[in-house]
Amino acid sequence: MDIFSTETSKEKFNLLIGVTGSVAAIKVPLLTSKLQDLPVNIAIVPTKNSLHFFDPHSLTCGVNQIRVFTDEDEWSSWKKISDPVLHIELRKWADLFLISPLDANTMAKMAAGMCDNLLTCTVRAWDQSKPLFYCPAMNTHMWNHPSTNAATSKLDSWGYRMIPVVTKKLACNDFGPGAMAEVDTIFDVIKDFMYKE
Repeated sequence: MDIFSTETSKEKFNLLIGVTGSVAAIKVPLLTSKLQDLPVNIAIVPTKNSLHFFDPHSLTCGVNQIRVFTDEDEWSSWKKISDPVLHIELRKWADLFLISPLDANTMAKMAAGMCDNLLTCTVRAWDQSKPLFYCPAMNTHMWNHPSTNAATSKLDSWGYRMIPVVTKKLACNDFGPGAMAEVDTIFDVIKDFMYKE
């Protein structure tokens, strides 16, 4: 299945999921499995560090293929001027961009407009008329750092929509806000958006 073919974009909603290097990335297989209950085509753009927490080969759920695009795909797919640029093609293909989880590092890079990998290039090239949802996930002290509020305020001012963190005992044993929203919550937000459109 060619992810950029009209076959994948006409009958189903095209959902692009960015994944960053938070321990919450271990929930990606559960999230993608649940999202397959919706009429969606899914593509994943993981950062290199996020792959420490989940196996992208585990993401073929049901009858739908989930394509995974890495930084290496960005560079190997382009040979000459007329070739398509992957982060631009992903922007064109996707109806919605969900970044789940969004770690502190990538959040800061997004707010600063940096684009040093496939995920952040796709964010920088994103069509602002399309929705972008993000699910922060970080240690409580990182969440409470003043730079986090500055970053989320900037992202929100651009029309990006935060799915709020929850308060609980974190993987590092600290207790407080900063944990990624529950998978069911993320699913409900995406489902509600799809069916309101």
